[in-house]
Amino acid sequence: MGRNKTAWATTTALMVATLGVAAVPADATTTTTTSTTAQTTACPTGWGSVAKTRSAATTESLTDVRTGRHACFDRMVVDVPGAGTSGLGYTVRYVSRLYQDGSGHHVPVGGGAVLEVRVAAPAYDPDTGQPTYPVRAGERLKGVNLTGYRTFRDARFVGSFEGDTQIGLGVRARLPFRVWVATDRVVIDVAHNWTGAR
Repeated sequence: MGRNKTAWATTTALMVATLGVAAVPADATTTTTTSTTAQTTACPTGWGSVAKTRSAATTESLTDVRTGRHACFDRMVVDVPGAGTSGLGYTVRYVSRLYQDGSGHHVPVGGGAVLEVRVAAPAYDPDTGQPTYPVRAGERLKGVNLTGYRTFRDARFVGSFEGDTQIGLGVRARLPFRVWVATDRVVIDVAHNWTGAR
């Protein structure tokens, strides 16, 4: 009789435990998993690391280069006031070493990989030859502090020659990037990683 009570108590406990599990909605686990996945892969992917080019040019002068930190990428903005969008051309590509147009001098840029940012706009006034972005070749970009950036490591002015301006952007590693144009500016975004995770 004692064994029957024990068996009955064990069977009842198992049934209650089973019913308790069955009472949890089937989508609860799925929702948690989906939510976690969405948070870890919320960044855009598919940018790639091949060269990006847009054929256009302007005689409007480059006046500033700015950077900013975002959740998924670090951003560089090259300002060319008056250029609109149709006249803004660029070539952005990874290079093993960066050389200044005209002189051929090597310009060292820190980081695990180097992006050559070439904007088809002069950094000087075409009429007077006076600099509109007064930084010398090899110097860090004025007003740019990359402390705390996840991807950017170094940013150097390379030069401006025959209407093209070169900038060296040192990044942590060869990472995916995109380039796009907004009114009066060229924007370069370099992802924090290849997976899209934040």
